[in-house]
Amino acid sequence: MLVEWQTWIGAHADSVGFVFVGLLLLTYLLEDVAIVCAATLATQGLVNIPVALIAIFVGIVTGDMALYVLGRYGRRLRGLRYKTLTSRYFKYTRKKLVQRPFLNLFLIRFIPGLRTIGFTLSGFMALSPWLFLAAALVATSIWSVLIFTLLYYVGVAASEVFHEIKWLVPVIALSVLLFANLVLSKLLKRRYA
Repeated sequence: MLVEWQTWIGAHADSVGFVFVGLLLLTYLLEDVAIVCAATLATQGLVNIPVALIAIFVGIVTGDMALYVLGRYGRRLRGLRYKTLTSRYFKYTRKKLVQRPFLNLFLIRFIPGLRTIGFTLSGFMALSPWLFLAAALVATSIWSVLIFTLLYYVGVAASEVFHEIKWLVPVIALSVLLFANLVLSKLLKRRYA
């Protein structure tokens, strides 16, 4: 799937706007795959680095805001509100998010598996949208640049070694990203559990 997306976007690389929109929409489906795709396209010179970075940044931040808004509107569902407010897991999560909201929202960005639920609960708990947006902007800018840069340089090195089999470059990049996600997740969960 990753190679197909990369090929499809690469075929339309002559249109910067099209590539930008393609990468942005891909972040809504699978943001890690979008970052790998953007870094791979940049490695191969099919898209400018700033265009790729801005597309994934805008896509990730707007996706995070959509989760927040979804949680905010979820408060209107009486049954969901009752079930959530009486759940002991929700009480624990709420306590953690309310104690240090900016720090916890910032850290959620780096822990795979917590993003969807954490950002949706932030909206459900009616945390300040400005606080949420600030945490999302700061964390996403660091996350995007860090992961994109790592994958870009892995892609450059891999394309030099595997120039005959270019399809292997996105596979290597995705493997590096999954490994980085796993390591970050374990470190942060251990520290903040």
